[in-house]
Parts: sequence; structure tokens; C-alpha cells
Amino acid sequence: MLRGLATVNIYAADHAAASHWYADLLGIEPYYQRPGYHEFRIGDYEHELGIIDRRYAPEGEPDVPGGAVVNWYVDDLQGAVARLLDLGATLREPITERGEGFVTASVVDPFGNVLGVMTNPHYLQILARDRA
Repeated sequence: MLRGLATVNIYAADHAAASHWYADLLGIEPYYQRPGYHEFRIGDYEHELGIIDRRYAPEGEPDVPGGAVVNWYVDDLQGAVARLLDLGATLREPITERGEGFVTASVVDPFGNVLGVMTNPHYLQILARDRA
């Protein structure tokens, strides 16, 4: 039924500032832009990250960090967390060993969204398989 991550959408009251912040973080501009929605393609599989103006959030959508955490794979977890903090994110969960190469951390971006980062040996195994 679930076949893979298609798009992760996050909300921001200051849509323009959030789009700029993520462009700075990712080192790329959004590939798709329309009023109130910007989308980035990132990583090895070009997963999509959408930044949506909070005024388009579903009714009842909380405006405090919480809910599901999407963990993005990074090669250098400590470096990624340091960069996120340097850009103004706040630490939500410190770097935490989960077992056998699975290490996570999460921050809250300046717009109130939880952003998880992790190292994960399965990610690299799948990537190597797909590139073979």
C-alpha cells in the first residue's frame, strides 16, 4: 500500500522567510514555486520537501512542534546538527544512538517544524543496491 516517500510538507507563517531558510540550508533554490507553496527536490532520490504558507494549513493543524518526525539521512550527523543550530534551529532531541549505526537527532526550525536527521546503514545499503 505505501510505496515510498513522495512529498514532505511543512507549514510556515512567514512563507518567504521559510523558503529562503531552507534554500540556504539545502544550498539550492526551490524547483517549483507558486504563491504560498515552494518545493525542493533533495538528496539521492530527489525526495520532495514542500514549504506551505500556514494560512493553507488544514483547520485544527497545531502551530506547535510535534507529531510525526521525518528523519532525513545525512553523512555527518554532528555537522548537520551544528549547521541547523547555526542557522537558528533549536535542539529538540540531542544526538541519540538507537543501535547498530542508527543514530538520530531532531531540531525545530525557526518556523516551528520538527526536522529529524539521522545516520542509517539501511539507507546506504539501499543506495548501493540501486546504483549497482
